[in-house]
Amino acid sequence: MKKILFGLLFFTQINLLAQTKSSGKRKLLADDSICYQMKKVADWQWQNLETQGWKNPKKDWTSGAMYAGMMAWAKLANDEQYYNKLKRVGADNKWDTGSYRYFADDYCVGQLYSQLYTVYKNPEYIRKFKALADTIVTLPHLESLEWKNNIYTREWAWCDAMFMGPPALGYLTQATGDAKYLNKSIELWWKSTAYLYDKDEYLFYRDSRYFNKKEKNGAKVFWSRGNGWVIGGLARLLSVTPENHPQRNKLLKLFTNMASKLASLQQADGSWHASLLDPESYPTKETSGTGFICYAMAWGINNRIIPAKKYKPVVSKAWDALKSAVHPDGKLGFVQAQGAAPDKVGYEDTDVFGVGAFLLAGSEMFRLSLTQDNGLIAEAYNGASTQAEQTIKVAWPRIVKKLKVKEASQLIVRNAATGEIVPLNTSYEGEKITGIHFNASLNAGTNQFFEINTK
Repeated sequence: MKKILFGLLFFTQINLLAQTKSSGKRKLLADDSICYQMKKVADWQWQNLETQGWKNPKKDWTSGAMYAGMMAWAKLANDEQYYNKLKRVGADNKWDTGSYRYFADDYCVGQLYSQLYTVYKNPEYIRKFKALADTIVTLPHLESLEWKNNIYTREWAWCDAMFMGPPALGYLTQATGDAKYLNKSIELWWKSTAYLYDKDEYLFYRDSRYFNKKEKNGAKVFWSRGNGWVIGGLARLLSVTPENHPQRNKLLKLFTNMASKLASLQQADGSWHASLLDPESYPTKETSGTGFICYAMAWGINNRIIPAKKYKPVVSKAWDALKSAVHPDGKLGFVQAQGAAPDKVGYEDTDVFGVGAFLLAGSEMFRLSLTQDNGLIAEAYNGASTQAEQTIKVAWPRIVKKLKVKEASQLIVRNAATGEIVPLNTSYEGEKITGIHFNASLNAGTNQFFEINTK
């Protein structure tokens, strides 16, 4: 799939869900569509936070993980309310991190600040986090990662930290253009990997306390959410690691090894249970681990890192498992409570980090779904900090090659997320068709995808 032009179709309200087309009264977002499910879950979570209050601080890692998913949704929703909510969080936090300066959980929120900066270019968003990161990159990081003496406040000594810390520093490089943050994150990634990664199982221990523990069936203890944190964090780290970076191939090998192992551990219902090697010890789906694993694998397919033929069935089953955990009102169930090891989980259990995982997974599953259509897909993106009006152009030879048409009148353009038909115009040179074009009103920092197909 090739980007045609930076651009995005703007809808005044994404709650066009509730509206119908004048022809056929069809909902713009079908109830079973990926974007519908994402909106439903995101809206329930924001409403719950705004009416019931925040269980944990807005700087907390739980919130930071949720923001990762909310950012992914904001990029697709094309509704400024979602970015506004995230900017309000930053303002409420005074754009600061948690009280433990070198504790990865406490600067997970830096991912949000850096990503918002890439859209709005407001230096205040990253000023405090950058000052912290400038110190982090100068520290020697020579301590052992053994779980004692509060090592977690200074080093990435537990596998969850690999989602919290490395992407935070990596996105700061993306925001500032300074490679030192990414390079330090990769250096520390390998320190944690050398300590926590089991090279025989291709999985990560949660921390050193679990090296010699066993499950009821005698297997080693590997936690699904813990390994979801790792492979999800690795996907995010790779997303900002340049193709020519000397460590990229090594990171890719780790990613593919973990993906293969995790695929082999998927359960019949499409999920990963809390315990990876003793799934019957907690024989129900668990949506936070499943969400992060689904996200990473779908991202890997979309970026041609792992083969679609092998992994599409895996992520499709995983997404079905995630969808089935969404309550009618949008609450996401089967999220294991905060902890450090496999534990029981049920339909009513939820938490904000599980919603983050769900939305990350949905964002990549939506992109993956576009490759299953027979039409031609044009991606549009507005990287500016304000709304922009643009014209998206698609060359006629490309259309003919893909769709085998002779006349532009045979074509229709739809917004791939909503199904709304977008008016198109035909470009000519003399009497010869040179392409088609259509207009888009683009919100800041958002992607949109358009399907060009035959009527």
